[in-house]
Amino acid sequence: MAFVTTPDGTEIFYKDWGPKDAQPIMFHHGWPLSADDWDAQMLFFLAHGYRVIAHDRRGHGRSAQTDIGHDIDHYAADASAVVEHLDLRRTVHIGHSTGGGEVARYVARFGQPQGRVAKAILVAAIPPLMLRTDANPGGTPIEVFDGFREALAANRAAFFQASRPSPKPIRPRTSRRSPCRRWRCRAMTTRWCPTPTPHCFRSSCCRRER
Repeated sequence: MAFVTTPDGTEIFYKDWGPKDAQPIMFHHGWPLSADDWDAQMLFFLAHGYRVIAHDRRGHGRSAQTDIGHDIDHYAADASAVVEHLDLRRTVHIGHSTGGGEVARYVARFGQPQGRVAKAILVAAIPPLMLRTDANPGGTPIEVFDGFREALAANRAAFFQASRPSPKPIRPRTSRRSPCRRWRCRAMTTRWCPTPTPHCFRSSCCRRER
């Protein structure tokens, strides 16, 4: 398996398929999944001559199960570490849910200085703001995210059984399972930080930077 080590010592797993001289497409997964959630799309674009890359976010999948750095700045920096390690250029970045926030922050912080980004695609993504504030009354109350943490710590299986995923319109239907059941199965079989720290839901994923 392939890994890159970030400046803070976190090992990030990635998969890199296809011709190294082809235009790269990098996929950024949502919480609480892994790079494997993009396999169908990766195989599709691989068959059409693209180079496809996906990584497991820190605390998820095969990456280091660290309980620190769970904020969008670290997620974007981890993505940048993969991009620089592979020397990707003219890259199309596709992010779903939390992965969309990661893409937006990556492009904002690293896109122009590095000149490596061709396009960014956000799918049902968390930007610009998830958390309810005075300026964003339509957002989600912080108590909801605190409830996620408590429910996950108490009974992870029951949490996913009761959960409903966000729609993913670009995912083809490949089985008779409902989208909800497929999402639950993927979430349950993915290694990820089982008891997120407060930073997981109180971070810049959910609120504007002050």
